Amino acid sequence: MLESEIEEVLEYQTESIREIQEGTPREVTDKVGLTDHHVRILTGIRRCGKSTVLLQIARKYPLFNYLNFEDPRLSTFGVNDFFKLEKIFGRASSSELFFFDEIQNVDGWERYVRVLHDKKQKVIVTGSNAKILSKELGTSLTGRQISLEVFPFSYLEYLAHFNLNAGVESFSGYFQSGGMPEFLNTKNRDVLLYLYNDLIYRDIVVRHSLRNPEIVRELGVYLATNIGKEFSFNNLSKAFELGSSNTVASYISYFEDAYLFFTVPRFSYSLKQQAKNPKKIYGIDTGLIGILSMSFSKDQGRLLENLVFIHFKRLGKEIFYYRQKGECDFIVATGKKVEMAVQVCYDLNADNLSREVSGLAEALNELGLSEGFIFTFKQKDELEKDGKTINIVPVWEWMAFSL
Repeated sequence: MLESEIEEVLEYQTESIREIQEGTPREVTDKVGLTDHHVRILTGIRRCGKSTVLLQIARKYPLFNYLNFEDPRLSTFGVNDFFKLEKIFGRASSSELFFFDEIQNVDGWERYVRVLHDKKQKVIVTGSNAKILSKELGTSLTGRQISLEVFPFSYLEYLAHFNLNAGVESFSGYFQSGGMPEFLNTKNRDVLLYLYNDLIYRDIVVRHSLRNPEIVRELGVYLATNIGKEFSFNNLSKAFELGSSNTVASYISYFEDAYLFFTVPRFSYSLKQQAKNPKKIYGIDTGLIGILSMSFSKDQGRLLENLVFIHFKRLGKEIFYYRQKGECDFIVATGKKVEMAVQVCYDLNADNLSREVSGLAEALNELGLSEGFIFTFKQKDELEKDGKTINIVPVWEWMAFSL
């Protein structure tokens, strides 16, 4: 690109960001920190608020350098153009702070960021694809970066955004709407549909040069309709006539790279056994899942289960499910240490109480835990089973106060 072209885009963006409101404070901003020269990497699904987080951090400083590579006028920007950009930055300010949005759009970006790092500059970048970033970091920035994930609004952020109090009523709204900021502001269902199509075509089909976008789109809808259920690559390959389980495995990994879906393995002390067992599927946002799926009007329990899963992901936990004689929805760990066993049940009643408690108690016995949790929509209680304490807690209370 010509230096004058880059400068024109930069001037436009600089003027535009002055008019952007900072929005609801995001919890992840407190974790970023710029007390050292490690490169900060913020990743997450498109439209979850990464750009807002970047600006919230940047505006804490009187001077900073910023560029958003989602601008279509930068489509031909190459790695060598960074040095032209740095010259333009230098004419505007002498800041040592560099903020780059959606940087994965520039091939070879990590080499330039390494140059900034070696010069002791402070850099924060955002990106929407986990695997591409991790591959690039592995070649040039190993040991020089701190990676953080940005998720849609948490329940506490939702409360702050609408100035609400914690409770069943506000949680009901969050439960149905999810946490994608633009959808919360507009309540326009098309926002989520456009997001889904954008993810499918830009982050999966185009990025991986796939020939049949409709199959990918239909697979995503199928997964959203079967949230919280076990799946196998073989069964999916037959259902979608893809011929090979490896093809399905690749598609699922693309969904995960784009932060659209997540797979959860069955708990086992054997890593080999974990790999063989079926996995479960969960989605990034309950609002998006509800738009894509036709089944949740009758199965609020799995939607609640998904909400709990995403909150554990937001907390940086490792998550498994448990299945032996009975089943337990989540085994939660940090590192190799198991911390919690959790069932999720929208409404505990005479028909499901024994099953939910028995599955949880079995997991507690095997894992050597003294207490477990059943998260519900609004019920609260405490039970004893086989010498174990079973805490029945509303999800909204756990999200708002317990952690």
